[in-house]
Amino acid sequence: MHEITLCQRALEIVEQQAMAHGAKRVTGVWLKVGAFSCVEPSALTFCFELVCRDTLAEGSQLHIEEQQAECWCEQCQQYVQLISQHVRRCPQCQSDSLQIVADDGMQIQRIEIEKE
Repeated sequence: MHEITLCQRALEIVEQQAMAHGAKRVTGVWLKVGAFSCVEPSALTFCFELVCRDTLAEGSQLHIEEQQAECWCEQCQQYVQLISQHVRRCPQCQSDSLQIVADDGMQIQRIEIEKE
């Protein structure tokens, strides 16, 4: 389960930014999860709550945006969205010459804080 490591690193960044802006606590965190990141949103939520205990972010609301599995089809010459990350054929022409466009990482999009 790599979600715990992702959450620990995200919390480090969240706390650094919160303290730099004089926060007394973090009330919300918005994460964007790449379609090919192999991150399970329910595991991410569980791990986030776990790593936030006894920190500025304890009790904060986690918002997760899941990116769509988007690829460029060489055959169709257009962007297509895959129904599943495991199906690597163009839904338009069934070609398997796809270039992945979607991200495979996780980004902190926004942090909501309360100031002193």
